[in-house]
Amino acid sequence: MTTWFTHRRLAALLSACALVWPMLGTPTARAATPRALPAGQLPDDLRLGPLKDLDGYFPFTPPSSIEAWRQRVERVRRQMLVSLGLWPMPQRTPLNPVIHGRLTRNGYTVEKVYFESLPGFFVTGNLYRPTGRSGKLPGVLCPYGHWSDGRFMDLGVEGVRKQIVEGAERFEDGGRSPLQSRCVQLARMGCVVFHYDMIGYADSVQIPYELAHGFAKQRPEMNTVEHWGLFSPQAEAHLQSVMGLQTWDSIRALDFLLSLPEVDPTRVAVTGASGGGTQTFILCALDPRPSLAFPCVMVSTAMQGGCTCENACDLRIDTGNVEFAALFAPKPLGMTCAHDWTIEMSTKGFPQLQALYTLLGAPDRVTLKRGEHFEHNYNYVSRAAMYNWVNRFFQLGFQEPVVEEDHRRLTRTELTVWDPQHPTPAGGPEFERHLLDWLTRDAQRQLEPLRHSAADFHRLVGGAVDVLIGRNLHEVGDVTFTTTAKVDRGEHLEVTGLLHNQTHHEELPVLFLYPKQWNGRTVLWVDPAGKAGLFEAAGGAEARLRAPIKQLLAAGATVVGVDLLEQGEFLPDQQPITQTRRVRNPREAAAYTFGYNRTLFAQRTQDLLTVLSFVHHHERKSRRVDAVGLAGAGLWVAAARALASEALDSIAIDTGGFRFGKVLSLWDPSFLPGGAKYGDLPGFLALGAPGALWLAGEGAQAPAVVKAVYAAANAADKVTVFDGPADQTAQAAVAWLIAAAPGASTPTHSTTAQP
Repeated sequence: MTTWFTHRRLAALLSACALVWPMLGTPTARAATPRALPAGQLPDDLRLGPLKDLDGYFPFTPPSSIEAWRQRVERVRRQMLVSLGLWPMPQRTPLNPVIHGRLTRNGYTVEKVYFESLPGFFVTGNLYRPTGRSGKLPGVLCPYGHWSDGRFMDLGVEGVRKQIVEGAERFEDGGRSPLQSRCVQLARMGCVVFHYDMIGYADSVQIPYELAHGFAKQRPEMNTVEHWGLFSPQAEAHLQSVMGLQTWDSIRALDFLLSLPEVDPTRVAVTGASGGGTQTFILCALDPRPSLAFPCVMVSTAMQGGCTCENACDLRIDTGNVEFAALFAPKPLGMTCAHDWTIEMSTKGFPQLQALYTLLGAPDRVTLKRGEHFEHNYNYVSRAAMYNWVNRFFQLGFQEPVVEEDHRRLTRTELTVWDPQHPTPAGGPEFERHLLDWLTRDAQRQLEPLRHSAADFHRLVGGAVDVLIGRNLHEVGDVTFTTTAKVDRGEHLEVTGLLHNQTHHEELPVLFLYPKQWNGRTVLWVDPAGKAGLFEAAGGAEARLRAPIKQLLAAGATVVGVDLLEQGEFLPDQQPITQTRRVRNPREAAAYTFGYNRTLFAQRTQDLLTVLSFVHHHERKSRRVDAVGLAGAGLWVAAARALASEALDSIAIDTGGFRFGKVLSLWDPSFLPGGAKYGDLPGFLALGAPGALWLAGEGAQAPAVVKAVYAAANAADKVTVFDGPADQTAQAAVAWLIAAAPGASTPTHSTTAQP
């Protein structure tokens, strides 16, 4: 394993699939500090390997039991909601729908529709309704993908004739627009069909195509701490994305469809192909109202969606499109595959979906129409499979196979919703800023009342932070320790070694300092320099402990130092990193990297959870565990405490006034998607209630959200604020830990505790 991983690490450093880490700046000179590994050897850690991207492999493992699946569904669905900016859901403002321009055709009508998914932000499309029908009718949502001209698609005469020769289409006129063809046929079958635009396509012009789907380079004028634009660090810090907006449009499109009095809410289908397939399974995974789904040529263990409109930070970490589709089970799910990234679906993905549906007692409710001899499509053959699926489960009564009939294709002029009586709404950069401002304020309005209920705050904000970091204390896994050196320093014992997270294949160099008279208390000292931060910055050949560390040892506490990812022994040349890695994709959208890989901030927080888990569970358990994070390390301690409040009795941190919302680079080591949305760093601190908190870097008072949540938890007296000189911060923090921390324990052990 070590040989394999050494080669993998070397390949990762040289590979063109990731940027070289800039190692700028000179670290503070330090005497040699204890190492867990020989000089030049890096930890055996999976995270040092190549990054994953949208072209990776995304298998789905069927659950072992129904209960295991229920738990997994809750976790994945919450991850999707958080990553798409829908946790909590935006306010459902009035749709204010406008329906106009009815055209009557053979067996159906077509109307033009627009409504507001958010104030001033319009969803556009066409409404197809059957004629000569009465009573409640099935409703069908039809999103679409990246077809040229979107809803106005026209293959042209040559294009459709080629399709006819290949057996992909039947008719010259109707076949020129496969998108219209499915809407017409479904309406003729008695369904009410809403065919709506992707953002930036056809009549959806307020956020242009070039931005929503063609974004390539960061826009400095939009990367501001106020009034930012899409794809900026601030938008990502608030989980605002084109994919999130598009998903919200789909939810509101469903609201619109179900507002029509003739639509039967118990029979609602969603179907689309390519990017429309993505919208189909995303909507059906999140919204309980659809009763049938038919995503085409998109459910796959391979490529997950190449457009910026199909990617969001945190969305596909440890999951993927097959599992997203699986969240719809046991309701009827139909799919197609083609000669594209779905070509292996019949052997990779579909059998696992069949196993899940069998477990849930519905083996006949999942199907795959194979079409590997066709290129990427929603052609007549695929549509025919969908019609039969809808006919069967909506009990429409047609004899199968249902045969699609020709229709007269409508032109752009006949389909467009905008005309002199219905003018095109304003869009552009200022509208974009205004829209994101509204979303930011709306989230704040919904979060504000939660701070007065510790339980509600922990449920919503804690549920989000759990997703942002990606691992809580109970998900750390199996952690073991290997001692590599042990030195008796007289008053204390110095033990250096490696923590092995066997579950996640991670390895951390750690240093334990054990006093000869231990009081059962352990202090985790977290420093930007890693475990070297336990020692003086300069000295002789032998490193000397810093004064605060000596104080803690003298008071009977064990002190633990650790090299988090990309600290200390993780750095081949000992130069601190200033930018994190990114995948090969040249487009400067964070989701291409962080939609599939954790940020460095999240990974370092996970490392602290690994250390905490070990400290709590090794054979000589600590009776009290505290943590200190100063000089820039307080951020990680705050995040770890937010996810493991039961594991930390007290924390002493200096925030330095840091805010995720002020990070101006996607590749900053402190960048965290969603970090600013839930109260920013103070929101993380508030999740630590009612645990004791010593806080510096925030001025004379704790942030309002911290005070409110601690008060709601009847723990206002557990917050101590330090506003003294910076050079006295460490001394004051240690003094508080030793003497003033609420509930401090007294010495109970007279022997040294070692792992």
